[in-house]
Amino acid sequence: MNMHPRALEHATSTLDHVIPNESELTAGVRIEPGRSYGFFTDTTVCIGCKACEVACKEWNNLPADNLGLTGQSFDNTGALSANSWRHVAFVEKSGAHGLRDGQDQKFQSGWLMMSDVCKHCHNAPCLEACPTGALFKTEFDTVVIQQDICNGCGYCVPACPFGVVDVSTVDGKAHKCTLCYDRLKGGLEPACAKSCPTNSIQFGELSDLQARAAERVEHLQGLGVESAYLYGTPDAPGATGGLGHLNAFFLLIDRPEIYNLPAAPTRPANRVAPSLATGLATVAALALASAFLFAPQPGRRP
Repeated sequence: MNMHPRALEHATSTLDHVIPNESELTAGVRIEPGRSYGFFTDTTVCIGCKACEVACKEWNNLPADNLGLTGQSFDNTGALSANSWRHVAFVEKSGAHGLRDGQDQKFQSGWLMMSDVCKHCHNAPCLEACPTGALFKTEFDTVVIQQDICNGCGYCVPACPFGVVDVSTVDGKAHKCTLCYDRLKGGLEPACAKSCPTNSIQFGELSDLQARAAERVEHLQGLGVESAYLYGTPDAPGATGGLGHLNAFFLLIDRPEIYNLPAAPTRPANRVAPSLATGLATVAALALASAFLFAPQPGRRP
């Protein structure tokens, strides 16, 4: 087999053991149980290369999805699924009648790109919906599905306000991003973040990421990008409806709906009490109406 000359220079490893806490070298963070970790995705520097998608599939041994063309720009993945735990969205901005309005600055792209993933919600609705305990919070404050416990009921699918969880047609189990739980336990940065060439996907401890993201927004607004804001941080869009905050949050420069994100996601559990009250009120009203209609009337023979 022909090898590149550079590869021949390093034919054998100079290390006699696995690098401990490799994430300190690649992401600048030591991974320790009991701390909260997540992703900060800066969409302004995403170039749509799909390196994160490929790295995710390679590490998790996921099969390919949608080998043909969808007709939706360069987005051949389409959406998150049981086999695609990362999805790079391509959104082309246009003016009236679908044409560029000519108002963009020179050499500026009309594209909005974003690598979507499971949000690993602080108050995860999927956890509440799972009847078997297959979904659990890890020691790194992330949400993982245990395949050997999942019974494929699919309750977690409608419970997720972001449409992340999907049931596989192959094994009948629910699947989604694990934030590379196995890599975290080995002190490794998640595959998608490690492969991102522009640092659009940043992995780290959540408090550090939130501070870093706030500084990035302030910097962009100082450059004139007044539309920049965070989605999924505490008291921000995306962290509504009792979700608290998202461990995988985003920097956006347009409305959430443009990126196929809900503007005000909520926990389905929040709607249980009002729905139950409405149902009980309806039953009571029907009972009263029935009692009135079928009650004996004075002067009428039974």
